[in-house]
Amino acid sequence: MTTISLRGIDADTKQMLKAEADRTGTSINSLILGYVRKGLGIGQDLGAPHDDLDHLAGTWTEADENSFREATEPFGQIDEGMWK
Repeated sequence: MTTISLRGIDADTKQMLKAEADRTGTSINSLILGYVRKGLGIGQDLGAPHDDLDHLAGTWTEADENSFREATEPFGQIDEGMWK
């Protein structure tokens, strides 16, 4: 890995970078590296961590969906006895 220094960053830009890094839970270095990679078209924005379930989107079969709906159906029922 190579180290590159970036000079000439004004106070407002620095503050915005810090705020975005704080918001996304990453370092300013990782945020800028992500912006550079994305700008060059060689990768996604690494500034924001992705720990969601996007990798599962579109992978369920109809049988999986039916099984899930059947298993979670009782969650929609209200136990009146608990609310007295």
